[in-house]
Amino acid sequence: MSLLYEGKAKRVFNTEQEDVLRIEYKDEVTAGNGAKKDEMLGKGRLNNLITSKIFGILKQKGVPSHFIEQISETEQLVKAVEIFPLEVVVRNVAAGSICKRLGFEKGHTFEEPLLELFYKKDELNDPLITDDHVALLNIATPDELSTIKNEALKVNAVLSEVMNEMNLILVDYKIEFGVTKDGQILLADEISPDTCRIWDKETQENFDKDVYREDTGSLIDTYETFYKKLEEL
Repeated sequence: MSLLYEGKAKRVFNTEQEDVLRIEYKDEVTAGNGAKKDEMLGKGRLNNLITSKIFGILKQKGVPSHFIEQISETEQLVKAVEIFPLEVVVRNVAAGSICKRLGFEKGHTFEEPLLELFYKKDELNDPLITDDHVALLNIATPDELSTIKNEALKVNAVLSEVMNEMNLILVDYKIEFGVTKDGQILLADEISPDTCRIWDKETQENFDKDVYREDTGSLIDTYETFYKKLEEL
């Protein structure tokens, strides 16, 4: 197996099967596009376990993903896909950048989920883009983008229900999609407290990476508590 790609949180390896990849989750945590960075023992394990569990739930609810199976505490096998250079962000409650951009008060609940698209381009700081920009940049066809949006909102419906059962609020999250060689569009990357904002319903306590961004608690303890809640479902 050879290393194909190494990012901030994961390493991706090929396997003996052309259409199957192995993902290894790393013990690194970053914020601010890498401006803040640390190594935390156990983070890779937790993100892998949480993502594997969530992708399994989504599959049961009819949302396909690249996930095949978890093969160790830090590794999983996934279908090979070509990733669209898009971050799809779905917001249920105002927090983070949208408060700065549009003046929403933190905690404002949107009447309908708000879906935003960001161009995955580190040198441009991942700018917010429109559907017209997606077409202009040849990122995805109109049909592909329609599928991506529909699947993103299906993810939101399932995750919101899961979080509600855990007495948590799904504030927002970012996800990515890829396409297989035969043209199937699949949810990809990961879904974990690294990629979501999650608040306790009663205390508004964070169950996500904001505890690291804002230095308000232990990231490992927070993720471990979240995982235990998830396992109890």
